[in-house]
Amino acid sequence: MQSERHMNKKFKDDKTDDLRPEYDLRELLKDGVQGKYADRFQEGTNLVLLDSDVAEAFPNDEAVNEALRLVIKLTKLTMSEKNSAHKEGRIEVAS
Repeated sequence: MQSERHMNKKFKDDKTDDLRPEYDLRELLKDGVQGKYADRFQEGTNLVLLDSDVAEAFPNDEAVNEALRLVIKLTKLTMSEKNSAHKEGRIEVAS
């Protein structure tokens, strides 16, 4: 049992250190800038955290997108109906 632990530890150490000895990370990373591309990455990313009760209602991201597209269509339809009713004088605007 003792020898197995020693062998596993040695194997893990060998596996994680795959950098060649001639490369010095301190030298390679000295001019690195943390977060250099973070803004560019965020421009193409739009993550939304759903509450657990909402997430349970959808099996996957496609279902969420489909539902949101439907909400957008319904909102546009409702706004369109309100605008046409307002133009025809059927709706009074409260002040």
